[in-house]
Amino acid sequence: MENQNRPSFWSGFMSTNWSILITILSVFVGAIIICFGYLFLEDDIQKHLQKKELTPAQLEKLTQRAEQRISIAAEEANWDKVVDGIHLRTGFHADPNLQTIISACTSCHSSKLVTQNRATREGWETMIRWMQATQGLQDLGDSEPVILDYLAKYYAPKATGRRAQLDLANIEWYILELE
Repeated sequence: MENQNRPSFWSGFMSTNWSILITILSVFVGAIIICFGYLFLEDDIQKHLQKKELTPAQLEKLTQRAEQRISIAAEEANWDKVVDGIHLRTGFHADPNLQTIISACTSCHSSKLVTQNRATREGWETMIRWMQATQGLQDLGDSEPVILDYLAKYYAPKATGRRAQLDLANIEWYILELE
């Protein structure tokens, strides 16, 4: 009976000692980490804790940076600005459906690719079908008629810009005499 009690006493004694030992070692290792951390970061900690007064040059530099940030924010506020009926960022004509056009067209290519082209409604539809067949353009769904109407309205072929073809049969020709 005595032998059976002894192992349980020793196992309880040993597990208690191991717990205490692990706790002491954890505290010791934590203290070492804190000490080394402070030694390596002492300068950074001191710089952070010290309050510096800014020189006029430093203050001027900070003021310039703040003014630059304000200027950038003002430009970003004009992100969707329209001037003389033209959306500045894209070059598209301003229209109630402009956001639909921007999201459909500029998600894959530049707006310049649209604005430099001219086509009839059928021509634009042919281009859309080509993009769907070869370029991975998704089905435009209910937006397609809106997009086609917009493109046909603002980017239709222009009748001006080139002279009419010459009617060669009805031209009265003459010989230019050179001396």
